[in-house]
Amino acid sequence: MITLGVNIDHIATIREARKTYEPDPVWGAVMAELAGADGITVHLREDRRHINDRDVNLLRKTVQTKLNLEMANDKSIIEIATKIKPDQVTLVPEKREEVTTEGGLDVCGNRSSLCETVKHFNDIGITTSLFIDPVADQIEASAETKTEFIELHTGAFANAKTEKDVRDKLDELIIAGEMCHKLGLRVNAGHGVNYKNVKLVREIPYLEELNIGHSIISRAVFVGLSNAVAEMKKLLE
Repeated sequence: MITLGVNIDHIATIREARKTYEPDPVWGAVMAELAGADGITVHLREDRRHINDRDVNLLRKTVQTKLNLEMANDKSIIEIATKIKPDQVTLVPEKREEVTTEGGLDVCGNRSSLCETVKHFNDIGITTSLFIDPVADQIEASAETKTEFIELHTGAFANAKTEKDVRDKLDELIIAGEMCHKLGLRVNAGHGVNYKNVKLVREIPYLEELNIGHSIISRAVFVGLSNAVAEMKKLLE
């Protein structure tokens, strides 16, 4: 069964729009877990545009399933992750000007640094995952870092417009899943996955976990967070 990691960043985005104390992403994590989420994902960005240090510290104390911290390969963020010890870190690329994460890590171009970071987290018992595009050379480079997981970037598939493009992008993900498995990498996926396309995403072989945020939080505006999480869980089951 594919597990569901609920990304609660955009609960904090709403809070930060008014620079107030509500809605509280920590409470959102509780509700998501009670509704069946298998894990909670947050991205502690360098500019703290949504999730902040207070959030990750409280989430580490309160999350009962799995806390997955998305983060840049940045010294200051690595120090925070080392201190709070999430269950998993997912290393992602990060640009200050981007609205959301725009693509996968360039593992090939940053192999040495990523190897050091992965080793650091492995040594202190934190599971690592690298967020990558479904491209052969990036998959091969990821395997060389000794990371346990990769997370396939599904954005190109989610943004495809025509039926042919959707199928082509899904086929790329399927091939990538097969390749990851052959190289000993465990497979997660995420970005742009929603209630309409999730059934197709399930075709990715060896897929263990989907991390979904924007679609679930958007749905929650109309049906409530508990219902939004439960509906996505049902689609995965």
